[in-house]
Amino acid sequence: MLDDFEKLNDLFGGEALKPKPEEQPEKADEVSETLVPDAEPATPENQAENEQELAREPETDEASDQQTSDETESAQITGEEIADNSEAKEKPRDLIALVNKPLKKLDEALYDADKQVAVVPPKEEEPEKRDYMPIRGRRDNKIGLVGGLMYFVFIVSLSIILACMAWLIATDVLALNKPVKKGTVILSKELFSRQEIETKDKDGNPIKKEVSIVDTKAVASALKDAGIIEYPFLFRLYCDVSHAERKIDPGSYELSSEFDYRALVKKMQIGSGSMIETTVMFYEGITMQKIFELLEENEVCTVDALKDAAANSTYKYKFLEWSQNGDATRLEGYLFPDTYNFYQGMQASSALNKFLLNLHSKITADMYTQAENQGISFHQAVIIASMIESEAANDDERALISSVIYNRIRNNMPLQIDATVIYALGEHKPVLTTDDLQVDSPYNTYKNTGLPPGPISNPGLASIKAALNPAATNYLFYALDMSTKTHKFFTNRYEHEAFVKTQDYSALANG
Repeated sequence: MLDDFEKLNDLFGGEALKPKPEEQPEKADEVSETLVPDAEPATPENQAENEQELAREPETDEASDQQTSDETESAQITGEEIADNSEAKEKPRDLIALVNKPLKKLDEALYDADKQVAVVPPKEEEPEKRDYMPIRGRRDNKIGLVGGLMYFVFIVSLSIILACMAWLIATDVLALNKPVKKGTVILSKELFSRQEIETKDKDGNPIKKEVSIVDTKAVASALKDAGIIEYPFLFRLYCDVSHAERKIDPGSYELSSEFDYRALVKKMQIGSGSMIETTVMFYEGITMQKIFELLEENEVCTVDALKDAAANSTYKYKFLEWSQNGDATRLEGYLFPDTYNFYQGMQASSALNKFLLNLHSKITADMYTQAENQGISFHQAVIIASMIESEAANDDERALISSVIYNRIRNNMPLQIDATVIYALGEHKPVLTTDDLQVDSPYNTYKNTGLPPGPISNPGLASIKAALNPAATNYLFYALDMSTKTHKFFTNRYEHEAFVKTQDYSALANG
């Protein structure tokens, strides 16, 4: 780097750029000669003449003065033009030669001519021609034929796309031309919640009402998984518009892709033909608590819901005219045991009504007359029938046990029926202890006389008929014969106690 600076110093030193001293006079002479190219050399004669002319007073008129002035100016202009032309010709040549010399040396020192590439100034490129021309609005605000054609194609394409989307939506919402597919959809109770909404009563007054609300997202997902619908978001949108979340009930449903959205909502309701039924069998002598537990196990209703319906729902049957709302035990004895089909998740009151309706169909007008003939109400007949159902080993014994109950009541004797004590205890025991017989309950027929306050089980039709038509006997006691698993009947205490001593009831206690 230092060597390059030394070269530059040598090339552009002060001496190289300054004109040499001996050359300056020549330049001045040349310039002076150039300014006055035709001037004669100064001689004594010429000098004398010039002095004489200067000494003369101006005798010429104004015209001669003017002529002289004009000639002088003309001469000056001519001299300046000559000087300028001479300098324009001679001065650039000297300066160019003076500058080119060091530049040439600098070029030779710094650049290698063999490695240099001639730099050709780029030519101005012509604007690239496009393969297409953009659509531009015309000055008359019209887009022209090509623009109009493209606009038409765009509108047609958009219409086709929208039509296809509308068709896809219609095929799902309205179930048009869908492949037939059936599936089971289970809506568990966990998908439902209770919410309070504002509505109007029959008179148009605003009221608040608590309703069951289903998670429509879960319902749409279940329908999609079963292959019933294609677009869950559309079904959810339909539910929001139609308030279907309030109309769907828990349960199991057999649905088809042939159903449109409106039909699907109606099919997912209790009592619809698409709801899958659960069959439950109830034996004679079953208690109301056990009935409720079986219904809950089969996902029909919860125990709490059934108890609430038993206590507070209104059932208009003649055999329940004696009862009042608020006590769930009022239905004990009237839930007729049989085999029933229930919908999963159905309303509790509807489930209980199945039992009551079945009993209503079994009771005849003669039964009420028979109860009057016995001097009892129909409700008391059901209480007697519940005890018979819990004690009888077979149908032949029902009328005999009924006669024992009537005979004891007439003689003002405690009934001493073990089944009533077991009901009071709330648990089943094959053999009662002395302490069990002392339980403080109105259902303890060892301590209390007369009938218990209500039925202790739900009897079948045979026990109801036996309660209305007891056998004509003098029996006051009966005991189980372990060899035959039937009962022996006695008219006095001594015979009864003597027979009991011959039996080993410990086997019953061991199960």
